[in-house]
Amino acid sequence: MEILKVNQLSKVYGHGATQIKALDQVSFTVEKGQFVAIVGPSGSGKSTLLHILGGVDTPSFGQVLVDGSDICSLDQTQMAIFRRQQLGLIYQFYNLIPILNVAENITLPLLLDQRKLEQARLQEVVATLGLGERLNHLPNQLSGGQQQRVAIGRALINTPALMLADEPTGNLDSATSKEIIALLKLSNQRYQQTLIIVTHDHEIARQADRIISFGDGRIVRDEAVQP
Repeated sequence: MEILKVNQLSKVYGHGATQIKALDQVSFTVEKGQFVAIVGPSGSGKSTLLHILGGVDTPSFGQVLVDGSDICSLDQTQMAIFRRQQLGLIYQFYNLIPILNVAENITLPLLLDQRKLEQARLQEVVATLGLGERLNHLPNQLSGGQQQRVAIGRALINTPALMLADEPTGNLDSATSKEIIALLKLSNQRYQQTLIIVTHDHEIARQADRIISFGDGRIVRDEAVQP
């Protein structure tokens, strides 16, 4: 079943001679539960794409349908609610709230929507991430890998249909990177969450079901990964 449809997506910066096409009529679909890696050189448009998919940026032209909803037609308030409830966003920089502890950072999307926290769900996420002994710690009391685990927990707490990760291991050592990717793959497989990762790391890309390669704002290759 199709969870994401991108149709003729374009993003243009500037005007006239200084105009830059970050995305140039990009179209593709993603099936529910698929793990997709997006690769390409710096400036190829892959991070711009992820920011638009996550509702952080808006396209110049085109459509993004997430589970049938055209997110490009939402106003700022609607988009903020949709992002908290339907998307899981993970960035290279963890974006944790420094005055909130681990449990509060993970459950922040629920608090913002004034929704009831299911303790069983929190315990499940915390156990999966190995953060059971860190719930009362502040971000500055955690290692980089632990902070990224908290960011993943925050993205997972709503069991979103679509997880988007932008270079999620960019600030981590190789051993910790492997742990983080293993956790993302676990959530992808256990909860059938669609996972889209932007990465420069070809080792990570080869673990995906599919690799989409970008160049100059366009898709230059879209291929299934052989098991």
